[in-house]
Amino acid sequence: MRHEMIGTTGSSADATTPARNVKEFAVVKRSVVVGGHKTSVSLEDAFWVSLREIASRRGITLSTQIDTIDRNRRTGNLSSAIRLFVLDHFRTRAVTSMFIGERQPSPSIAPAQ
Repeated sequence: MRHEMIGTTGSSADATTPARNVKEFAVVKRSVVVGGHKTSVSLEDAFWVSLREIASRRGITLSTQIDTIDRNRRTGNLSSAIRLFVLDHFRTRAVTSMFIGERQPSPSIAPAQ
């Protein structure tokens, strides 16, 4: 089951600006099986795409990834737990990339002999 609620962007003060239909901001409601029971989760499309990418890179199904998030969450809301998981995943990747880049010597500096 997939329900999309697409909002418009732009300010009400500027009536001449056309409303933009931006898919990644659309809230998409999907039915998922978590812990053996069916439930629905509403997330912005960008989070669904990111969550699918994370699960794929880990070699697991989306359902398995959501179940893992559900078992480890510290919030009562599964949608919030998923958003925080995705945020943490990409923060960790960014920090890891930054540290890896800092360890590499600059090509313009010759190593000391």
